[in-house]
Amino acid sequence: MDQLREFLETVKQTAAAKGNLRGLLHILIGRRITRPDGTVVSTGLSWREAANLFKLTRWEPDTVSELGLEAEALPPRDRQRYWYAAIAQSGVDTPAARTAGDKLAGALKKHGYVIGPGPK
Repeated sequence: MDQLREFLETVKQTAAAKGNLRGLLHILIGRRITRPDGTVVSTGLSWREAANLFKLTRWEPDTVSELGLEAEALPPRDRQRYWYAAIAQSGVDTPAARTAGDKLAGALKKHGYVIGPGPK
């Protein structure tokens, strides 16, 4: 989990996923993330694990607007439920999410992460 937190912090600091939250969710949930040396960072997360990761890294809640969602419509008090609801409504299994994930995977390669192909 520490490597995943480090991965998400890198994404946040470099703004690689700015405007591409759907692609980031697609990568976290459905793809294998490794380092160039083969070290496995993640083999995919459940929605609950991804929601918890966003909560732990204090990801900006207003970024859900990139998904076409309104922050006020999501559970306000519990951040894990907030992110879980956002993921459930994000369309993470759509062809658009796969395309966004492919685009983000290319950008993350410059930062030392190898992202596997998306599920078919």
